[in-house]
Amino acid sequence: MLRKLDWYIIRKFIGTYLFALILIICIVIIFDISEKIDDFTTKHVPLKQIIFNYYLTFIPFFVNTFSPLFVFITVIYFTSKMAYNTEIVAILASGISFVRMLYPYFVSTLVIFLFSASLNHFIIPPANKIRIEFETQYNINTPSQKRNRNLHLQISPGLYIYMSNFYNSGNRASFFSLEKFEDGVLKSKLMADYAIYDETKNVWKLNNYFVRDFSDSTETITTGVSKDTAVNFSAKELKQWDNVIASMNYFELQDRIKEMRMRGQNPYKALLENYNRTSIPFSVFVLTLLGVSLSSRKVRGGIGMQIGIGIGLSFTYILFLRFSEVFIQVGIADALWAAWIPNILFAAVTLFFYSRTSK
Repeated sequence: MLRKLDWYIIRKFIGTYLFALILIICIVIIFDISEKIDDFTTKHVPLKQIIFNYYLTFIPFFVNTFSPLFVFITVIYFTSKMAYNTEIVAILASGISFVRMLYPYFVSTLVIFLFSASLNHFIIPPANKIRIEFETQYNINTPSQKRNRNLHLQISPGLYIYMSNFYNSGNRASFFSLEKFEDGVLKSKLMADYAIYDETKNVWKLNNYFVRDFSDSTETITTGVSKDTAVNFSAKELKQWDNVIASMNYFELQDRIKEMRMRGQNPYKALLENYNRTSIPFSVFVLTLLGVSLSSRKVRGGIGMQIGIGIGLSFTYILFLRFSEVFIQVGIADALWAAWIPNILFAAVTLFFYSRTSK
């Protein structure tokens, strides 16, 4: 049962957290508008689309991404303030243990975790899709065009596609090849000097093609100048845009991972996105306990010193998040470990400070 003291701490927790969010949101919007005002005006973007298609979809994404850090700073701020006003001393002197005092903290944290995880898996991805379409339409924050080399993918059981080079600009592939196998035996092979994907017809336009069909012991060869071929594989899937993965909800992301594995692609970005959607919200439990352990005592230097420590640890946490992505790319760790490494390391630090504070 929640007591009067519990509700007092919960109100301070949630109230300070929401105030911090509103303050950060206002600052971010002001800086973002100042950065993009030229794009909005020169490209004649309607005000309605700026508000509803961009900022109302960008704000939840930004807030939820950095929500654990806001929670951490919030806990340090109002807990250190309680310690400075000797409220925590009075709570412990009344017979309430330090562990029992943590109860309302984790009730508030559980609510934030469930809300944040639900947003990550189901609400924010559709909002990201609207924002990405807006940025693509008006060429705002559009990812740079890349060239992919030596792509060899399985697009369906027994059907393989190969491209020597694929250029995002123009949807053009050089040295295009399509192979069909049945029971491990090659049945046909189509080759072309280059191919261009037609987004209106959803077909690959082959140029200077060469087809070899194998039937029992016979072989048939067909050549031509131009040919359209339809396969269940579009040029859009070859454009390595991380924000495409960010626009998929939980179920779409699971299907994407299975599809990439079937095609022989490394789904590390999709896997990392999938695990981060849970591990990052879960970090609020670790950071809450760390924040209470650091700020529940009255120390010299006042609140400012404790807030400074909190901000420093927050940037350290972000740094570990970035390092975790590097661990995957160089093959040091898989996506599951990389997503949870920052929480594991900070949990060890948290237990050290908690053991000292609880005594």
